[in-house]
Amino acid sequence: MLTRKQHELLTFIDGHIKATGFSPSFEEMKDALDLKSKSGIHRLISALEERGFLQRRHHRARALEVTRLPNVPIQIATNGDIREEGSFSPTVIQGDFSPRLPGVRAAPDAAAVQLPMYGRIAAGQPIEALRDDGQHIEVPIAWLGAGEHFALEVAGDSMIDAGILSGDTVIIRKGESAETGEIVVALIDENEVTLKRLRRRGNSIALEPANARHETRIFPVDRVKVQGRMVALLRKY
Repeated sequence: MLTRKQHELLTFIDGHIKATGFSPSFEEMKDALDLKSKSGIHRLISALEERGFLQRRHHRARALEVTRLPNVPIQIATNGDIREEGSFSPTVIQGDFSPRLPGVRAAPDAAAVQLPMYGRIAAGQPIEALRDDGQHIEVPIAWLGAGEHFALEVAGDSMIDAGILSGDTVIIRKGESAETGEIVVALIDENEVTLKRLRRRGNSIALEPANARHETRIFPVDRVKVQGRMVALLRKY
């Protein structure tokens, strides 16, 4: 799943190419997304490249190619929420609302749910130890699929090139499996938790940062347990 800013940028680039035949400039992208600097655009483009939505054609100026669009189109509402577009537009439902998702509770707005906040992700603590049952965070229900979800606050800069900054809140779908290339919460040796991109290499697992200043760590399969995979990101400005 793309973050809202990633989806906004991908949509803008795709529309600009279709309208003009060439990709927009970094200045145009910065203005379109109302960002203060071009460095944010660089991070978003790198994240879209990593996920296979964009491709840069080197040795050519302003040469970005949209290689694919999200499988499920989303609509960004005027209030900032992101929801999936479907064959119908639901109206407000009067009465009680009980989402059929384990691990969540209904927020005051029926379009959102409250997820448990597991605190600040940091090495040295199992994920369950971070949980504070008194803390919850409200997210649009359209961001969530089936299964149990929780939220984590990110500490550190190891994933900045994937568009994940220190202080961001990531939404995690609980589970013990993940595809190679997905960003996961991984438990190492039963006591260290980290947020990294997972790569499977034979009988080993590589936990890959998205920052050249950090090193990829490689472990035998039995030393790493996937706690869940990232499905969305929240950021406060």
